[in-house]
Amino acid sequence: MDFNSIEIASAEQKTAQAALFKNVYSWMAMALVVTGLTAFFVANSETLIQTIYGNRILFYVILFSPLALVWYLSARINTLTLSTATILFIVYSVLNGLTFSFIFLVYTSSSIASTFFITAGTFAAMALIGTFTKKDLSSLGSILFMALIGLIIASVVNIFLKNEMLYWIVSYAGVLIFVGLTAYDTQKIKRMINEHGTEVNESTQKMALLGALTLYLDFINLFLFLLRILGNRK
Repeated sequence: MDFNSIEIASAEQKTAQAALFKNVYSWMAMALVVTGLTAFFVANSETLIQTIYGNRILFYVILFSPLALVWYLSARINTLTLSTATILFIVYSVLNGLTFSFIFLVYTSSSIASTFFITAGTFAAMALIGTFTKKDLSSLGSILFMALIGLIIASVVNIFLKNEMLYWIVSYAGVLIFVGLTAYDTQKIKRMINEHGTEVNESTQKMALLGALTLYLDFINLFLFLLRILGNRK
């Protein structure tokens, strides 16, 4: 292979990688918009609010369905078609919107909007760090994963304890954990795309979709923990 052929192949690979990165953030943005619009629409419909929150069984189905769906999507991404995976991602975003409609009932619209912009700025800064840092964040990822498990356990325990101090500790710890996970996951996605994104095909696009799901989860959780700290209740 001559020098010109190598340059052409390198340029094509960089183009494919850039396209996949664009897909990651496009799908993530789409999911956030779908979740936000669904939550807003439900919160402004008395009928839907009564239907969802007035039926305990339906509420728990809506609450736990996203967990099952994200597990299924992550585990079966290689066997699903791209169109099926995309539809499941959209359904997952809608289900989250149904669940998150409560924030419009609990918090003022102005504090939701301001917290969203703070989250977006924080997320963007950490995503840039994850993209351009030369430091390997793999070790940070394992620490954050263990901290996340502790956070989940503490959150469940505090459902019964209802301890205000633990509530605030969990809230601030949640922000720190998902700030770190944003940088870590961004670097991990960049590494995956650099290793496998030699061309844009169904396989690499599904990889980008899974990356979008990961960053979507980081954004949503960061937003929810920041809202606990910054949000003004009605």
